[in-house]
Amino acid sequence: MLNKKSRSKRVVPRKRLIIFVPLPGEENYKPFFILSRFINDEEGILLENKTKEIKKEIVSELNRVKDLKDIEKLRVEYLGRKGVVTLLLRKLGILSPEERPKAGQLLNQTKREIEDLLKTKEVEIEKLEKEKRLQGEGIDITLPGRKIDKGAIHPINLVLKEIEEIFLSLGFKIEEGPEVELDYYNFEALNIPKDHPARDDQDSFYISREILLRTHTSPVEIRVMEKQLPPIRIIATGKCYRRDAADSTHSPMFHQIEGLAVDKDITFGDLKGVLTFFVHKMFGKDRKVRFRPGYFPFTEPSAEVDVSCLLCQGKGCSACGYSGWLEIMGAGETDPAVFKMVGYDPEKYSGFAFGMGAERIAMLKYGINDIRLFFENDLRFLKQF
Repeated sequence: MLNKKSRSKRVVPRKRLIIFVPLPGEENYKPFFILSRFINDEEGILLENKTKEIKKEIVSELNRVKDLKDIEKLRVEYLGRKGVVTLLLRKLGILSPEERPKAGQLLNQTKREIEDLLKTKEVEIEKLEKEKRLQGEGIDITLPGRKIDKGAIHPINLVLKEIEEIFLSLGFKIEEGPEVELDYYNFEALNIPKDHPARDDQDSFYISREILLRTHTSPVEIRVMEKQLPPIRIIATGKCYRRDAADSTHSPMFHQIEGLAVDKDITFGDLKGVLTFFVHKMFGKDRKVRFRPGYFPFTEPSAEVDVSCLLCQGKGCSACGYSGWLEIMGAGETDPAVFKMVGYDPEKYSGFAFGMGAERIAMLKYGINDIRLFFENDLRFLKQF
Protein backbone atom coordinates (compact mmCIF):
# COMPACT_ATOMS: atom_id res chain seq x y z
CA MET A 1 0.00 0.00 0.00
CA LEU A 2 1.23 3.44 -0.83
CA ASN A 3 1.52 6.03 1.94
CA LYS A 4 0.00 9.46 1.71
CA LYS A 5 3.23 11.16 0.69
CA SER A 6 4.01 8.76 -2.13
CA ARG A 7 0.44 8.50 -3.36
CA SER A 8 0.12 9.93 -6.84
CA LYS A 9 -2.30 12.84 -7.40
CA ARG A 10 -4.94 12.77 -10.12
CA VAL A 11 -5.15 16.11 -11.89
CA VAL A 12 -8.72 17.12 -12.79
CA PRO A 13 -9.07 19.74 -15.53
CA ARG A 14 -10.75 22.92 -14.22
CA LYS A 15 -14.04 23.71 -15.90
CA ARG A 16 -14.85 27.33 -16.54
CA LEU A 17 -18.11 29.05 -17.29
CA ILE A 18 -18.67 31.69 -19.94
CA ILE A 19 -22.00 33.49 -19.57
CA PHE A 20 -23.82 35.26 -22.39
CA VAL A 21 -26.92 37.31 -21.74
CA PRO A 22 -29.27 37.66 -24.71
CA LEU A 23 -30.33 41.17 -25.73
CA PRO A 24 -33.73 42.60 -24.74
CA GLY A 25 -36.24 41.69 -27.40
CA GLU A 26 -34.58 38.41 -28.35
CA GLU A 27 -36.63 35.27 -28.18
CA ASN A 28 -36.32 33.22 -25.00
CA TYR A 29 -35.01 36.17 -22.99
CA LYS A 30 -33.19 34.09 -20.36
CA PRO A 31 -29.52 33.85 -19.46
CA PHE A 32 -27.82 30.84 -21.05
CA PHE A 33 -24.47 29.27 -20.40
CA ILE A 34 -21.62 27.78 -22.37
CA LEU A 35 -19.45 25.42 -20.38
CA SER A 36 -15.89 24.75 -21.50
CA ARG A 37 -12.66 23.47 -20.09
CA PHE A 38 -10.91 26.78 -20.68
CA ILE A 39 -11.30 30.18 -22.28
CA ASN A 40 -9.35 30.35 -25.46
CA ASP A 41 -9.00 32.98 -28.15
CA GLU A 42 -12.06 31.66 -29.96
CA GLU A 43 -14.26 32.15 -26.88
CA GLY A 44 -12.77 35.60 -26.35
CA ILE A 45 -13.90 36.41 -29.84
CA LEU A 46 -17.38 35.22 -28.90
CA LEU A 47 -17.46 37.68 -25.97
CA GLU A 48 -16.18 40.51 -28.17
CA ASN A 49 -18.81 39.75 -30.77
CA LYS A 50 -21.48 39.79 -28.08
CA THR A 51 -20.45 43.27 -26.91
CA LYS A 52 -20.50 44.51 -30.50
CA GLU A 53 -23.98 43.07 -30.84
CA ILE A 54 -25.06 44.90 -27.69
CA LYS A 55 -23.74 48.23 -29.02
CA LYS A 56 -25.36 47.65 -32.39
CA GLU A 57 -28.67 46.92 -30.72
CA ILE A 58 -28.61 50.03 -28.51
CA VAL A 59 -27.75 52.23 -31.49
CA SER A 60 -30.81 50.82 -33.22
CA GLU A 61 -32.92 51.45 -30.13
CA LEU A 62 -31.66 55.03 -29.81
CA ASN A 63 -32.74 55.80 -33.36
CA ARG A 64 -36.30 55.02 -32.31
CA VAL A 65 -36.46 56.99 -29.06
CA LYS A 66 -38.73 60.04 -28.97
CA ASP A 67 -38.17 61.61 -25.59
CA LEU A 68 -36.04 61.53 -22.44
CA LYS A 69 -38.26 58.85 -20.87
CA ASP A 70 -37.29 56.41 -23.63
CA ILE A 71 -33.60 57.11 -22.99
CA GLU A 72 -34.01 56.45 -19.29
CA LYS A 73 -35.77 53.17 -20.10
CA LEU A 74 -32.81 52.08 -22.26
CA ARG A 75 -30.39 53.10 -19.53
CA VAL A 76 -32.17 50.80 -17.10
CA GLU A 77 -32.32 47.89 -19.59
CA TYR A 78 -28.61 47.99 -20.34
CA LEU A 79 -26.92 49.63 -17.36
CA GLY A 80 -29.44 49.22 -14.56
CA ARG A 81 -29.07 46.81 -11.65
CA LYS A 82 -30.52 43.99 -13.76
CA GLY A 83 -29.32 45.35 -17.10
CA VAL A 84 -27.50 43.39 -19.77
CA VAL A 85 -24.02 44.82 -19.15
CA THR A 86 -24.44 44.77 -15.37
CA LEU A 87 -25.26 41.04 -15.36
CA LEU A 88 -22.18 40.29 -17.43
CA LEU A 89 -19.97 42.32 -15.10
CA ARG A 90 -21.30 40.48 -12.07
CA LYS A 91 -20.22 37.13 -13.52
CA LEU A 92 -16.59 38.13 -13.99
CA GLY A 93 -15.81 36.52 -10.65
CA ILE A 94 -16.15 33.00 -12.04
CA LEU A 95 -13.25 33.56 -14.42
CA SER A 96 -9.64 32.86 -13.54
CA PRO A 97 -7.44 35.70 -12.32
CA GLU A 98 -5.56 35.66 -15.61
CA GLU A 99 -8.66 35.93 -17.78
CA ARG A 100 -10.71 38.29 -15.65
CA PRO A 101 -8.88 41.60 -16.54
CA LYS A 102 -9.28 41.14 -20.28
CA ALA A 103 -12.98 40.33 -20.02
CA GLY A 104 -13.55 43.14 -17.49
CA GLN A 105 -11.75 45.65 -19.69
CA LEU A 106 -13.90 44.69 -22.66
CA LEU A 107 -17.17 44.96 -20.68
CA ASN A 108 -16.20 48.25 -18.99
CA GLN A 109 -15.31 49.75 -22.36
CA THR A 110 -18.68 48.60 -23.67
CA LYS A 111 -20.39 50.20 -20.66
CA ARG A 112 -18.62 53.54 -21.23
CA GLU A 113 -19.51 53.51 -24.92
CA ILE A 114 -23.17 52.86 -24.08
CA GLU A 115 -23.13 55.70 -21.54
CA ASP A 116 -21.65 58.05 -24.17
CA LEU A 117 -24.30 57.03 -26.69
CA LEU A 118 -27.08 57.62 -24.18
CA LYS A 119 -25.63 61.02 -23.14
CA THR A 120 -25.23 62.18 -26.74
CA LYS A 121 -28.80 61.23 -27.55
CA GLU A 122 -30.03 62.89 -24.36
CA VAL A 123 -28.34 66.18 -25.29
CA GLU A 124 -29.78 65.93 -28.80
CA ILE A 125 -33.34 65.42 -27.53
CA GLU A 126 -33.00 68.23 -24.95
CA LYS A 127 -31.90 70.59 -27.72
CA LEU A 128 -34.84 69.58 -29.91
CA GLU A 129 -37.29 70.00 -27.02
CA LYS A 130 -35.84 73.44 -26.23
CA GLU A 131 -36.16 74.55 -29.85
CA LYS A 132 -39.72 73.28 -29.94
CA ARG A 133 -40.52 75.12 -26.71
CA LEU A 134 -38.96 78.35 -27.97
CA GLN A 135 -40.96 78.13 -31.18
CA GLY A 136 -44.10 77.84 -29.12
CA GLU A 137 -43.10 80.88 -27.07
CA GLY A 138 -42.10 82.98 -30.06
CA ILE A 139 -43.51 86.45 -30.70
CA ASP A 140 -46.05 86.69 -33.44
CA ILE A 141 -44.84 89.76 -35.32
CA THR A 142 -48.13 89.97 -37.19
CA LEU A 143 -49.87 91.10 -33.99
CA PRO A 144 -49.72 94.76 -32.92
CA GLY A 145 -47.21 95.33 -30.12
CA ARG A 146 -48.33 96.11 -26.60
CA LYS A 147 -47.87 99.79 -25.82
CA ILE A 148 -45.75 100.50 -22.77
CA ASP A 149 -46.40 103.84 -21.14
CA LYS A 150 -43.25 105.87 -20.67
CA GLY A 151 -42.62 107.65 -17.42
CA ALA A 152 -41.62 111.29 -17.18
CA ILE A 153 -39.81 113.53 -14.73
CA HIS A 154 -42.08 114.97 -12.04
CA PRO A 155 -42.76 118.72 -12.51
CA ILE A 156 -41.17 119.50 -9.13
CA ASN A 157 -37.98 117.73 -10.17
CA LEU A 158 -38.08 119.53 -13.51
CA VAL A 159 -38.18 122.88 -11.73
CA LEU A 160 -35.50 121.93 -9.21
CA LYS A 161 -33.19 120.82 -11.99
CA GLU A 162 -33.74 124.01 -13.97
CA ILE A 163 -33.13 126.20 -10.90
CA GLU A 164 -29.94 124.32 -10.08
CA GLU A 165 -28.64 124.73 -13.63
CA ILE A 166 -29.29 128.49 -13.57
CA PHE A 167 -27.35 129.03 -10.34
CA LEU A 168 -24.58 126.62 -11.33
CA SER A 169 -24.04 128.85 -14.38
CA LEU A 170 -23.49 131.75 -11.95
CA GLY A 171 -20.78 129.90 -10.03
CA PHE A 172 -22.91 128.60 -7.15
CA LYS A 173 -22.42 125.10 -5.71
CA ILE A 174 -25.14 122.71 -4.55
CA GLU A 175 -25.09 121.70 -0.89
CA GLU A 176 -27.31 119.30 1.06
CA GLY A 177 -28.16 118.81 4.72
CA PRO A 178 -30.24 116.59 7.03
CA GLU A 179 -34.03 116.75 7.00
CA VAL A 180 -34.09 115.81 10.70
CA GLU A 181 -32.40 118.86 12.18
CA LEU A 182 -31.28 120.30 15.50
CA ASP A 183 -33.24 123.24 16.90
CA TYR A 184 -29.95 125.16 17.05
CA TYR A 185 -29.32 125.02 13.30
CA ASN A 186 -32.97 125.44 12.32
CA PHE A 187 -33.64 128.47 14.53
CA GLU A 188 -31.06 129.75 17.02
CA ALA A 189 -28.09 130.02 14.67
CA LEU A 190 -30.35 131.92 12.25
CA ASN A 191 -31.09 134.64 14.83
CA ILE A 192 -34.39 133.05 15.91
CA PRO A 193 -34.11 132.36 19.69
CA LYS A 194 -36.60 130.13 21.50
CA ASP A 195 -38.88 133.02 22.53
CA HIS A 196 -38.84 134.72 19.10
CA PRO A 197 -42.33 135.24 17.57
CA ALA A 198 -41.00 134.25 14.12
CA ARG A 199 -41.16 130.64 15.29
CA ASP A 200 -44.94 130.81 15.24
CA ASP A 201 -44.89 131.10 11.44
CA GLN A 202 -42.80 127.94 11.16
CA ASP A 203 -44.59 125.59 13.54
CA SER A 204 -42.96 122.25 12.81
CA PHE A 205 -42.96 118.56 13.65
CA TYR A 206 -40.84 118.04 16.76
CA ILE A 207 -39.20 114.72 17.56
CA SER A 208 -37.88 116.00 20.89
CA ARG A 209 -37.36 119.42 22.47
CA GLU A 210 -34.13 119.87 20.51
CA ILE A 211 -34.78 117.80 17.36
CA LEU A 212 -37.34 118.51 14.64
CA LEU A 213 -38.06 118.15 10.94
CA ARG A 214 -36.45 121.19 9.35
CA THR A 215 -38.79 124.03 8.38
CA HIS A 216 -36.48 125.42 5.68
CA THR A 217 -33.12 124.60 4.07
CA SER A 218 -31.42 127.61 5.70
CA PRO A 219 -29.68 125.33 8.30
CA VAL A 220 -27.49 124.08 5.46
CA GLU A 221 -26.07 127.61 5.13
CA ILE A 222 -25.01 127.60 8.81
CA ARG A 223 -23.39 124.16 8.49
CA VAL A 224 -21.43 125.28 5.42
CA MET A 225 -20.24 128.54 7.03
CA GLU A 226 -19.07 126.60 10.12
CA LYS A 227 -16.83 124.44 7.92
CA GLN A 228 -15.24 127.02 5.64
CA LEU A 229 -14.29 130.65 5.28
CA PRO A 230 -15.57 132.97 2.51
CA PRO A 231 -15.91 133.25 -0.40
CA ILE A 232 -19.09 131.15 -0.40
CA ARG A 233 -21.69 130.77 -3.13
CA ILE A 234 -24.13 127.92 -2.53
CA ILE A 235 -27.71 126.86 -3.01
CA ALA A 236 -29.38 124.25 -0.78
CA THR A 237 -32.39 122.32 -2.08
CA GLY A 238 -34.55 119.70 -0.42
CA LYS A 239 -37.73 118.82 1.45
CA CYS A 240 -39.04 120.92 4.35
CA TYR A 241 -41.89 120.37 6.81
CA ARG A 242 -44.37 122.63 8.57
CA ARG A 243 -47.64 121.92 10.32
CA ASP A 244 -49.72 123.65 7.67
CA ALA A 245 -53.22 122.48 6.84
CA ALA A 246 -53.31 121.19 3.28
CA ASP A 247 -55.15 123.49 0.88
CA SER A 248 -54.64 124.85 -2.62
CA THR A 249 -51.53 126.83 -1.64
CA HIS A 250 -50.17 125.01 1.46
CA SER A 251 -48.76 121.55 2.14
CA PRO A 252 -47.17 120.06 5.29
CA MET A 253 -44.26 118.94 3.06
CA PHE A 254 -42.74 121.10 0.37
CA HIS A 255 -39.46 121.71 -1.45
CA GLN A 256 -37.33 124.78 -0.87
CA ILE A 257 -34.31 126.35 -2.53
CA GLU A 258 -32.09 128.54 -0.33
CA GLY A 259 -29.19 130.57 -1.68
CA LEU A 260 -26.23 132.18 0.08
CA ALA A 261 -23.30 134.30 -1.07
CA VAL A 262 -20.63 135.61 1.34
CA ASP A 263 -17.51 137.54 0.47
CA LYS A 264 -15.95 140.96 0.91
CA ASP A 265 -17.90 143.98 -0.36
CA ILE A 266 -21.11 142.16 -1.38
CA THR A 267 -24.01 144.61 -1.68
CA PHE A 268 -27.77 144.57 -2.09
CA GLY A 269 -27.14 145.49 -5.72
CA ASP A 270 -25.41 142.12 -6.21
CA LEU A 271 -28.49 140.39 -4.80
CA LYS A 272 -30.79 142.26 -7.19
CA GLY A 273 -28.59 141.42 -10.16
CA VAL A 274 -28.49 137.67 -9.34
CA LEU A 275 -32.24 137.37 -8.74
CA THR A 276 -33.16 139.43 -11.81
CA PHE A 277 -30.98 137.15 -13.91
CA PHE A 278 -32.70 134.14 -12.36
CA VAL A 279 -36.23 135.46 -13.05
CA HIS A 280 -35.43 136.21 -16.70
CA LYS A 281 -33.94 132.73 -17.18
CA MET A 282 -36.83 131.01 -15.41
CA PHE A 283 -39.84 132.97 -16.68
CA GLY A 284 -38.57 134.91 -19.70
CA LYS A 285 -36.81 138.19 -20.33
CA ASP A 286 -40.11 140.05 -20.62
CA ARG A 287 -40.85 139.50 -16.89
CA LYS A 288 -40.47 142.49 -14.61
CA VAL A 289 -38.99 142.10 -11.12
CA ARG A 290 -39.99 144.10 -8.06
CA PHE A 291 -38.27 144.27 -4.66
CA ARG A 292 -40.45 145.54 -1.80
CA PRO A 293 -39.54 145.80 1.89
CA GLY A 294 -39.98 142.69 3.99
CA TYR A 295 -38.82 141.09 7.22
CA PHE A 296 -36.81 137.94 7.98
CA PRO A 297 -34.88 137.37 11.23
CA PHE A 298 -31.69 136.29 9.45
CA THR A 299 -31.45 139.09 6.85
CA GLU A 300 -31.24 142.87 7.19
CA PRO A 301 -32.39 144.65 5.10
CA SER A 302 -34.95 142.15 3.80
CA ALA A 303 -37.15 142.16 0.74
CA GLU A 304 -40.06 140.30 -0.83
CA VAL A 305 -39.39 139.56 -4.50
CA ASP A 306 -42.29 139.78 -6.97
CA VAL A 307 -42.54 139.05 -10.66
CA SER A 308 -45.06 140.51 -13.09
CA CYS A 309 -48.07 138.22 -13.52
CA LEU A 310 -47.58 135.64 -16.25
CA LEU A 311 -51.32 135.42 -17.01
CA CYS A 312 -52.27 139.06 -17.39
CA GLN A 313 -48.80 140.41 -18.25
CA GLY A 314 -48.98 142.75 -15.26
CA LYS A 315 -52.37 144.26 -16.12
CA GLY A 316 -54.22 142.68 -13.19
CA CYS A 317 -56.38 139.55 -12.94
CA SER A 318 -57.91 137.21 -10.37
CA ALA A 319 -54.70 135.11 -10.24
CA CYS A 320 -52.60 138.05 -9.02
CA GLY A 321 -55.35 139.70 -7.00
CA TYR A 322 -55.62 142.39 -9.67
CA SER A 323 -52.24 143.77 -8.55
CA GLY A 324 -50.31 142.67 -11.62
CA TRP A 325 -47.62 141.06 -9.40
CA LEU A 326 -46.93 137.57 -8.00
CA GLU A 327 -44.66 136.94 -5.01
CA ILE A 328 -42.00 134.30 -5.68
CA MET A 329 -39.41 134.51 -2.86
CA GLY A 330 -37.90 136.33 0.09
CA ALA A 331 -34.37 137.70 0.19
CA GLY A 332 -32.03 140.15 1.88
CA GLU A 333 -28.52 140.90 3.08
CA THR A 334 -27.26 138.43 5.69
CA ASP A 335 -27.75 139.76 9.24
CA PRO A 336 -24.46 140.43 11.09
CA ALA A 337 -25.82 138.40 14.02
CA VAL A 338 -25.76 135.29 11.84
CA PHE A 339 -22.13 135.93 10.90
CA LYS A 340 -21.22 136.17 14.59
CA MET A 341 -22.86 132.78 15.26
CA VAL A 342 -20.46 131.10 12.80
CA GLY A 343 -17.37 133.11 13.75
CA TYR A 344 -17.29 135.49 10.75
CA ASP A 345 -16.28 139.10 11.22
CA PRO A 346 -19.30 141.18 10.03
CA GLU A 347 -17.00 144.19 9.58
CA LYS A 348 -14.94 142.21 7.07
CA TYR A 349 -17.55 140.11 5.29
CA SER A 350 -20.98 140.75 3.89
CA GLY A 351 -23.42 138.61 1.96
CA PHE A 352 -26.96 137.94 0.83
CA ALA A 353 -29.45 135.08 1.11
CA PHE A 354 -32.70 134.17 -0.62
CA GLY A 355 -35.27 131.41 -0.41
CA MET A 356 -38.08 130.18 -2.62
CA GLY A 357 -40.49 127.24 -2.77
CA ALA A 358 -40.14 124.86 -5.73
CA GLU A 359 -43.91 124.25 -5.74
CA ARG A 360 -44.58 127.99 -5.92
CA ILE A 361 -42.21 128.39 -8.87
CA ALA A 362 -43.71 125.35 -10.66
CA MET A 363 -47.27 126.64 -10.16
CA LEU A 364 -46.35 129.97 -11.71
CA LYS A 365 -44.31 128.47 -14.53
CA TYR A 366 -46.89 125.87 -15.58
CA GLY A 367 -50.10 127.68 -14.59
CA ILE A 368 -51.11 125.20 -11.86
CA ASN A 369 -53.75 126.44 -9.43
CA ASP A 370 -53.59 123.78 -6.68
CA ILE A 371 -50.42 122.59 -4.90
CA ARG A 372 -52.07 119.28 -3.99
CA LEU A 373 -51.93 118.16 -7.62
CA PHE A 374 -48.17 117.63 -7.20
CA PHE A 375 -48.68 114.91 -4.60
CA GLU A 376 -51.87 113.12 -5.68
CA ASN A 377 -50.10 110.97 -8.31
CA ASP A 378 -52.89 111.53 -10.83
CA LEU A 379 -51.55 110.28 -14.16
CA ARG A 380 -53.86 112.65 -16.05
CA PHE A 381 -51.94 115.50 -14.44
CA LEU A 382 -48.43 114.02 -14.52
CA LYS A 383 -48.62 113.03 -18.22
CA GLN A 384 -48.78 116.73 -19.15
CA PHE A 385 -45.10 117.19 -18.31
